[in-house]
Amino acid sequence: MEVILLERVAKLGQMGEVVKVRDGYARNFLLKRGKALRATADNRAKYDGMKAELEVRNLQAKGEASKVAEKIAGRNIVVIRQASEAGQLFGSVTVRDVVMAFEADGVSLARPQVQLDAPIKTIGKHTITIAVHPEVEIEVTVTVARSQEEAERINRGEDISTRNEDRDAAAEAIAAAGEFFDPEAQHDDVQPAPAVEETEK
Repeated sequence: MEVILLERVAKLGQMGEVVKVRDGYARNFLLKRGKALRATADNRAKYDGMKAELEVRNLQAKGEASKVAEKIAGRNIVVIRQASEAGQLFGSVTVRDVVMAFEADGVSLARPQVQLDAPIKTIGKHTITIAVHPEVEIEVTVTVARSQEEAERINRGEDISTRNEDRDAAAEAIAAAGEFFDPEAQHDDVQPAPAVEETEK
């Protein structure tokens, strides 16, 4: 279906552009939310008549959105979740969780404004985009941790997952060293050094 965009839509086009989209997307999202009109001759004439008004309304909304963007740009919100030692979450952090974390921080966002391509499934700092307006996007940080203390350590720059890996590597090294220096280990099958040198020649 061809539609006329009444505002900028990310990854689709600017206000006034005629774009071709899937019927379901047009009906269930663009038309339903007043973001577009069907591209008929009547609607093209209608758009031309309302273009100036739409542009004025868009500029006002953009101005208000810019003020909101200034307040939340660069914000770092913390989400506490249970996770494995390796840092894999038992579950995930979704758009809903991000919206709720912002609300707890005194900022009201709508779910469509949070651009999270896939749920967050690991401990650490994650940068996400917030579209406060179709033409105003800012980046914020979501720190996912097992506790407030761990969140503070992550924000200080400590790599929690690396520390766990180091601990595991150290444990393996100690175990290997224990086997190597085991006095009861059998050494009967060890070849004398000269035999090794002869095979190399």
